[in-house]
Amino acid sequence: MEFQTTHLPGVILIHPRLFKDERGYFMETHHRQRFADADIDVDFVQDNQSYSHHGVLRGLHYQIHHPQGKLVRCLQGEIFDVAVDLRRSSPNFGKWWGGVLSSTNRNLVYIPPGFAHGFCVLSEEADVAYKCTDLYSPADERTIVWNDPAVGIEWPISSPLVSAKDQAGLSLTNADCFP
Repeated sequence: MEFQTTHLPGVILIHPRLFKDERGYFMETHHRQRFADADIDVDFVQDNQSYSHHGVLRGLHYQIHHPQGKLVRCLQGEIFDVAVDLRRSSPNFGKWWGGVLSSTNRNLVYIPPGFAHGFCVLSEEADVAYKCTDLYSPADERTIVWNDPAVGIEWPISSPLVSAKDQAGLSLTNADCFP
């Protein structure tokens, strides 16, 4: 595995090593010791999967009292994945990282606690799987509105399909954030 740091400390793009032969391929998507050696020394306690159609945008989600680190990958299709730093003490507060995860490039991204997460679907459909470092806590869930000009994410789609909950997300200025 190759671990590539991004301009947001803690957000790490992971390029798995592929072993191909005439039968197909094999790859590791998580290896505790290799992850720990790359400063991702966490325990994953919950796995989630979502299916979405082209143009769907999910996010920007986070949990305020039970923050989750997430290891995200796209099993089928292609997504534009986003992380937003919500740690007020960070010099990168309000800044975002975005990258393409797909079933073709097979990349993963680790997003640490203290960040909001979202993605939009670029292909006709996409299956997205992610491991979490804390359990889902509905009472702690928060949403930053996907098109907040204070964050300025450059989404690669113009008219996304967004849930009512996500459309009602708060601006970064009014949102509960981390110290």
